[in-house]
Amino acid sequence: MSVVDSFPLGAASTLAELARDPHPRLALLRAREPVSWLPELDGWLVTRRDLALSVMRDAATFTVDDPRFSTAQVVGPSMLSLDGDEHTRHREPFNQPFRPREVHDGFASFIERETERLITGLEPTGAVDLRRAFAGPLAVAVVTEALGLVGTDADTVLSWYDTIVRSVSDITAGHEAAPAGAAAYAQLRAAVEATVADRGTSSLLVSAAGRLSVPEVASNAAVLMFGGIETTEGMITNALLHLLRHPDQLALVRADFGLLDGAVEESLRLEPGAAVVDRYATCDTVLGPATIRKGDLVTVSLTGANRDPAVFPDPDRFDVRRENARLQLAFAHGPHYCLAAHLARLETRIALQQLLERLPALRLDPEHPTAPYGLVFRKPLTLHVLWDSAA
Repeated sequence: MSVVDSFPLGAASTLAELARDPHPRLALLRAREPVSWLPELDGWLVTRRDLALSVMRDAATFTVDDPRFSTAQVVGPSMLSLDGDEHTRHREPFNQPFRPREVHDGFASFIERETERLITGLEPTGAVDLRRAFAGPLAVAVVTEALGLVGTDADTVLSWYDTIVRSVSDITAGHEAAPAGAAAYAQLRAAVEATVADRGTSSLLVSAAGRLSVPEVASNAAVLMFGGIETTEGMITNALLHLLRHPDQLALVRADFGLLDGAVEESLRLEPGAAVVDRYATCDTVLGPATIRKGDLVTVSLTGANRDPAVFPDPDRFDVRRENARLQLAFAHGPHYCLAAHLARLETRIALQQLLERLPALRLDPEHPTAPYGLVFRKPLTLHVLWDSAA
């Protein structure tokens, strides 16, 4: 029996379905084919949480260090696409500012000021697409501040990011990336080189250049920019969408902002901004019901793992009081756990609280219905909202 015949549910799964509304298909796969071969993916899809953890913890058997790794094709080798000693060498120069205490001390005031500035500009309008007018600009501002890039503005950084994301998504979906991705990365790399060359500045990039080559600093800067913007923009828009779609849960949060952390974790569980992570088998191995061959693509569905009913009872329900929501895997796991997870959480919590406090009767715009979308990165393409404006 061929591998396709052995996994009929995987054979019937399409990338279009997984981009549009993946949850019913992922639930079916998780229950009956928790490691399944998807011909459209040309690889394995892992949907059960325990098996997902096994893959992400075992970098010796399931590596990111493969020429097919999509992000590396656009920005070159980095902490995201290396394992073992090389991964450590690339990651360590960037660790310090993203530890919990350093994140709060180094970024809380900046995030609060930037959030206040953005909302002040929006307040009189009474209606806006919060993804583009608020979540994206906030994420870009914080990433630019964290990296210490000189000579760039938020619009430029956001345009680089959008173009690089499109290229990575195209490669993951099996398409050839447009040349715009390489051009955007070349511009980012030039900005990194200018920052490192400006010895009058003190920044994370300048510090990292003491231990890495400038091209290595640039590739890791791209990964941090990519992850920092994508993670936070997705977290803010997804969390706000979940809250506004569930008035009972929103009322709980409004009555006690101490529940905001739970709301953020629960939103991450239901709709992680990064839906999947890719690994490649370094040897023949067995994972659950599947015999995996050396070189096979093994894609972990963080979205599928996060709704595993064996861990999360009533997994499709949004519950800001869920006691174990922090077991979600939206930031991955193992050696490639998201470097800036604490920063993303801090940004999202501050952003949500200020939005709910300062925009009266904040609600979804019924003229612009929306839903999370995307195969690799999932968030609403737009998030149009209304509020009662004093103007």
